[in-house]
Amino acid sequence: MGTTIKSIPTQATWPLRRAVMWPDKPLDYIKLPQDHLGMHFGLFRDEELVTVASLFIIDNKAQFRKLATRTSEQGKGYGSLMLEHLLKVADSKGVEKIWCNARKEKTGFYHKMGLTETAQTFSKGNINYVVMEKMLP
Repeated sequence: MGTTIKSIPTQATWPLRRAVMWPDKPLDYIKLPQDHLGMHFGLFRDEELVTVASLFIIDNKAQFRKLATRTSEQGKGYGSLMLEHLLKVADSKGVEKIWCNARKEKTGFYHKMGLTETAQTFSKGNINYVVMEKMLP
């Protein structure tokens, strides 16, 4: 089984985003007003879309958003492969810092990928988040 990461249209991210992150919300809930400004990626195992993520670059900073792996495929390294891809893309575009709004229960994953927690925290939909970041070379 081979994996491939490639650019995908914005709307191709929406079903997986919703299924993984906010399954009880309407599809419009997971759409971002800035989606049209981002780069969207899909990780495919063979022909099946298993992970999605979106990258937004402004000046020399990048935010990745909506990193989601199909629930049945979590824990198999697909999220790590996607995040490694996002880091490479950001670095190739001259980004100095990459960051995300991480769900508190997922901080261990981001620590493994070299991100550190900031003092910025917030809650949305009864879920607690912390801003995590990583400086790029």
